[in-house]
Amino acid sequence: QVQLVETGGGLVQAGGSLRLTCTASGRTFNSYGMGWFRQAPGKERDLVAATSWGGGGIYYADSVKGRFTISRDNAKNTVYLQMNSLKPEDTAVYYCALSSRYTRVVVAAQYDYWGQGTQVTVSS
Repeated sequence: QVQLVETGGGLVQAGGSLRLTCTASGRTFNSYGMGWFRQAPGKERDLVAATSWGGGGIYYADSVKGRFTISRDNAKNTVYLQMNSLKPEDTAVYYCALSSRYTRVVVAAQYDYWGQGTQVTVSS
């Protein structure tokens, strides 16, 4: 089994920044894709950003392009989401996810493990 733990969420004013961290432990694959999703109340869980094992082929949702940056440290089994210029519409529970596929994965159903989520609240 793989455990994913997200940290770094919180309350921030519009225009502020937060950095989310997700660390994987337990059984880990030799190479795996990672992604960040978010889910606002009453809405579906949407992909925010995704990266391949090598860190290339990065995907960003249009709504976060230019503001969010996904990165990873494979030696630490950790993926980050740097969020700048936050907006109230970024308010959601953010989840990290791990896929056994080493490529960038943009389909939620192709992720094998999920974290418990961390709340991000952006006040106006």
